[in-house]
Amino acid sequence: MHNQKHIKRKTLLVYIILFVLGLGIVAQIVYTQIFEYKIWTLENYNITRLSPIDASRGNIYSDNYSLLATSIPEYELRWDASVVNDLIFNEKIHLLSKELSNLFNDKSAKEYEDFFRNERNKNSRYALLKRKVNYNQLKLIKKFPIFNQGKFKSGFIYHQKNKRKKPFKELASRTIGYDRKESKSVGLEGAFNLYLKGKNGEKLEQRLAGNVWMPIRSLDSKPGKDLLTTIDIRYQDISNKALSESILYHDANHGCAILMEVKSGAVKAIVNLKNTGKGYCVENYNYAIAESSEPGSTFKLASIIAGLEDGYLKVDDSVDTENGVFKFYDRKMRDAKKGGYGIISLNQSFEKSSNVGISKLIYKHYKNSPEKFVNRLYSMGLNESLNISISGESKPNIRHPKNKHLWSGTTLPWMSIGYGIELTPLQTLSFYAAIANEGMRMKPYFVSSILENGIKTKTFKPEVINPSICSKSTIEVVKSMLEGVVKNGTAKNIISDNYNIAGKTGTNWIDYANKLEDDRPKYQASFVGYFPSDKPIYACIVVVNDPKINGSYGGEVAAPVFKKISDYVFISDLKLQNENITKPIIPKVNSYGSYEDLNIIFDHLSLNDSNISCKNEYSLAYYSDGEIRYESTEIKKNLKENIMPNMIGVSFKDALFMLENYGLIVSVQGTGMINYQSIQKGEKIRKGQEVLLKSI
Repeated sequence: MHNQKHIKRKTLLVYIILFVLGLGIVAQIVYTQIFEYKIWTLENYNITRLSPIDASRGNIYSDNYSLLATSIPEYELRWDASVVNDLIFNEKIHLLSKELSNLFNDKSAKEYEDFFRNERNKNSRYALLKRKVNYNQLKLIKKFPIFNQGKFKSGFIYHQKNKRKKPFKELASRTIGYDRKESKSVGLEGAFNLYLKGKNGEKLEQRLAGNVWMPIRSLDSKPGKDLLTTIDIRYQDISNKALSESILYHDANHGCAILMEVKSGAVKAIVNLKNTGKGYCVENYNYAIAESSEPGSTFKLASIIAGLEDGYLKVDDSVDTENGVFKFYDRKMRDAKKGGYGIISLNQSFEKSSNVGISKLIYKHYKNSPEKFVNRLYSMGLNESLNISISGESKPNIRHPKNKHLWSGTTLPWMSIGYGIELTPLQTLSFYAAIANEGMRMKPYFVSSILENGIKTKTFKPEVINPSICSKSTIEVVKSMLEGVVKNGTAKNIISDNYNIAGKTGTNWIDYANKLEDDRPKYQASFVGYFPSDKPIYACIVVVNDPKINGSYGGEVAAPVFKKISDYVFISDLKLQNENITKPIIPKVNSYGSYEDLNIIFDHLSLNDSNISCKNEYSLAYYSDGEIRYESTEIKKNLKENIMPNMIGVSFKDALFMLENYGLIVSVQGTGMINYQSIQKGEKIRKGQEVLLKSI
């Protein structure tokens, strides 16, 4: 009996032990399933992943297909050490290391060899060899020992990344804009992103040790479409130089210049420059379309058109400018000329830019009905945005008498001379271009076509904003007045013997509301007009903000910039050459270029070229003793012989084409013509070598 009880106790103890063990097993299973699942998942779930492959953005071209912005491929080099067999590796690794050392000049051949051997010992599947490798370097590397065996025998892996580059650097850079992933894209890059961006591809990546992801399969991306802009790179360059010279000479803060076709509204050049204070300017803000300011005297044209259209003003009207000072209520209106102009005509008031004369005439006729004056301005569309493709345009601000808290007795006279209102330079230019275009106001535009594989898939046609801003009779009157400003008035200094210019100067006091008693007055100098005035082709505006030395008036600061631009355009555009000109304007020819292209121009101008034998593709041309002479260059010959040619005087565009085709890695600084090269002429060169070209 006692033995039976003892057996039962032991049996029960065994059952209890087995039950506890069972509970432990169940608990372990539950813990594994619930608590360790998350950890297991995190460690093992992401064995593979899909990642995007950025599409190559489309190119942005000037009107003659010069590259303004392009996506340059950069490559990241990797190496799978497990692929190469021992025989090939040991036999050729020294040669490969030597080639890489010579190409990149960043490590010794031994350092490269040590890298390869270390990675091979670790059996690395995806070792990083080099970042930021260009296409020409990649082509050379593919031919190096071991790597010339292909991916599956050498383990050589490369991945393309696209880097946005502007070959002409600062030229039109704010208008071209930027593609920014972290913030809003701006300029043409932002406005036409839908076309430029393309379609991203995908790559399937496998995770290796050390959380390194190696691509194993990919779906190619589709490149973006290209933009053909209206920008003429020649006019952009000369506008940039002329404005920069003025800003630096007058120690101004910033400025802009815009050149536009009258008939179409196509913008041919747009420059925005900021003075760095270090002897050069940069493009850091699109002043031309985004900076809204009081236009000053250039707005007097709109005031006169309003008075003519409403029947209040006539050309032979006279006005007493007093002694150059006239009081409207508690404020004094002043002329730039001390002592005033006495009694002068409406025409003279405009030519001399008399503040007193224009304001007295407008106030006389509109003081009891200022809304009529403002409504006339509105009817011309001066209160409306241009709605251009590029974002950031500031809306015009022309107050209305209905807003009584913004209107006073002095608002009208000051508005008549361009104060108390705000316009951008492009909006002002568009208005003046309408006068040149017989009253038809065109919408400014920057892109003419969308291209896909070189074929135009979409074309942007000129767009009319207002078919007639005023009557034809008024147009004829103000055209004559604008010509008078250059012939007899504040812009006499830019008169030309070869073509006629029409336009208006502007000098307005800026930041006067915040001026302290001892502060230096700040001015904005401007000139806006068109040429040739008898058959207008181009309209142009120049605005220079806060010139501090060597003058401050529009006629002496901005107008000369206009003249430099118009002179160059007149020489360059054969459509502008007047048949009545008996003495041709001889261009300053002293640079390399295409013999064939130069000859077309010289033949058209009936200029003789010396009969020489050196009529190769690239020649140095110069004018001497009534003849165009050519000197032979040996650029192509030198490159064939692996000798650095003389690139001084060559344009960046031509230099990039020739040197990159040879296989050099070219970096550029500046614009225009080259006057410095880091590799001197006559030195031996090799493909893949870097060379720096500058315009100092």
